[in-house]
Amino acid sequence: MKKRTGMFCLLLLVVLAGVATVQSQPAPITAIKAGRLIDPETGTAATNQVILIEGEKIKAVGPNLAIPAGAVVIDLSKLTLLPGLVDAHTHMAITYKEQPENNYYYLTYIMESTPLRAIQAASNGIQLLNSGFTVVRDVGNNALYADAALRQAIEQGWLPGPTVIPSGPMIGSTGGQFWPTPEMYKYHNIMFPEYIDANSPDEIVRAIRENMLFGAKTIKLCIDCKPWGYSVEDIKLAISEAAKGGCKVEGHVQTAEGAQRAIDAGIHMVGHGNALTPEHHRQMALKGIFLNGTDTPFMPYRGSEQAFKRTVASLRDAWEKKVPLTFSTDLDYWNERMKNEKTGEWLTRGDLTIAFLETWKEAGIPPADILRAMTINGYKAADVIKERGPIKPGFYADLIAVAGDPLTDIDALHNVQFVMKNGMVFKKEGVMTPEKFFHPGPVRTPSGRWTR
Repeated sequence: MKKRTGMFCLLLLVVLAGVATVQSQPAPITAIKAGRLIDPETGTAATNQVILIEGEKIKAVGPNLAIPAGAVVIDLSKLTLLPGLVDAHTHMAITYKEQPENNYYYLTYIMESTPLRAIQAASNGIQLLNSGFTVVRDVGNNALYADAALRQAIEQGWLPGPTVIPSGPMIGSTGGQFWPTPEMYKYHNIMFPEYIDANSPDEIVRAIRENMLFGAKTIKLCIDCKPWGYSVEDIKLAISEAAKGGCKVEGHVQTAEGAQRAIDAGIHMVGHGNALTPEHHRQMALKGIFLNGTDTPFMPYRGSEQAFKRTVASLRDAWEKKVPLTFSTDLDYWNERMKNEKTGEWLTRGDLTIAFLETWKEAGIPPADILRAMTINGYKAADVIKERGPIKPGFYADLIAVAGDPLTDIDALHNVQFVMKNGMVFKKEGVMTPEKFFHPGPVRTPSGRWTR
């Protein structure tokens, strides 16, 4: 017994020594030479900057920084460096077919399993990261917590992707956004997991707690998907309960009355702007309520000219009244027209997302304000602004670089040349280089630092 105990102690010492060695290894240093460095908060740019990155985070920023010996140097002196972009309202794990589903996606829900939709989400995440989106708020319609699983997989280092802020299933009163038949609802349980029915204060609390238990980092509440909807008191309860788990609440809004109830309750953000009036915009600006307008552009593959004009006018009014705006898309659909008009090639999820710039340009919003919505406002809405976004010491190194100047020409964002996520290069010289993101097992140490 003493011999076994001695061998066990020796083995334990060897293991602990190995762990200590791994943890004591200094994090790698990367030095980026940036021709221009944009601060979207102020809408200004500094020239000839050096950004030192230690491991996952920014260590120092300045024009005359000494580059340590042995540092990996990345020369972006001909490019403009800025924080990664944010889509503040999207759906990674659903791609419903416009024909024949027409926005109800029963076929997608019935015929596509959660594992399949999780793989779709992983692919969409890579495509978005390739287009410069380093944070996404993934707010519902993601099967049985495929959004939370994707976040976990990316955090563990299984694959590259944006920082995902998952909501889990949308919470709504009876029916959610569906209008099911009695058979579908009562006997086939068609609602879950796309929606969680919550028709009383106790059910609202339970639904929020379940979502947070299974990985939600934000809560999506269907304010008025049905005429009965949620009251101001219901919404306040949801906000209070979500706060216990560190979550903010977004309200899916589709009527003027529902919008007013959400505003009166002090919701963190309103999802969809088509039902909002100028008076709603005024109140939201006063209260600092974010607007995820999901401002769909009129493209050959989507929308109508009339709807586009209404969307543009509403977005313009919200901007003029100084509502905190985010860049948000609500992308969850597919049709056979989603191709590049010149080449005939399929547009990626990143291409489709960045195309929403057309609405902002048509609304006459200055590039600096668009960029602020796509970065700083997005980080604030996603509630990660204390750790991601600003290119400052102590923040995660989530960076992109483009040719040209997006402060004067926002279309520069259509051609992202460089992407860094958590201090690791994902794209360089316009080409994805994801090899370092793949490995045979979880790679985070107890300290939370990458080991490779």
